[in-house]
Amino acid sequence: QEFEAYFVGGFVRDYLLSLESKDVDITTNALPEDIEKIFENTVATGKKYGTITVFIEDIGFEVTTYRVDQKYLNHRKPESVIFSQKLKEDLSRRDFTINALAMNDKLEIIDLYNGQADLENHLIRAIGNPDERFKEDALRILRALRFVSKLDFSIDENTLLSMKSNLNLLNELANERVLQELEEIFKNPHNKSAVKYMKQIGFSDVLSDFSFGLEPYLKSDINLD
Repeated sequence: QEFEAYFVGGFVRDYLLSLESKDVDITTNALPEDIEKIFENTVATGKKYGTITVFIEDIGFEVTTYRVDQKYLNHRKPESVIFSQKLKEDLSRRDFTINALAMNDKLEIIDLYNGQADLENHLIRAIGNPDERFKEDALRILRALRFVSKLDFSIDENTLLSMKSNLNLLNELANERVLQELEEIFKNPHNKSAVKYMKQIGFSDVLSDFSFGLEPYLKSDINLD
């Protein structure tokens, strides 16, 4: 039996931007059990969500079955997933257009949400209705800021308005997950661009610990690592 498989997400984005990418994600219509049968060296890293890590020599590739997320819990994780046979259904549940690009083994790009145009225009735009995307997973608000700090992209106006109106959902997330994203944001070279957006969406109103730091940092010539 033959299965479809595509590179997907951040790897494709970084490939098109000529950036080195650490993680190679692959999406397929093969079920987790099929993936385990086809490859000798596998680890069931997220089988419940359809993810099997396949090791080729010493390199791990995350291979995930096309899926449709069911109801999300606590604005973070889907309660369960339904496996799908359609690439389109899998791409539609992703966060931003620039992360919903797929690429086949001939390096042809499958772009159902104008992700390539947004890449060229240096734009971070949520797929579909941004409110739905951020209510599903509020961490995406911080992920948008992380991409700003990494790529120095702008955030699409509707996406930004939605980030602002859903910002209070961050209070419902585990502190360590929020902290992890914030550390990533400040590790990246364009973190001041991200801080400008933090100010714009009222970050200090929701995470009050930030109210002392954002202004002075923006005004200073220092770039924190």
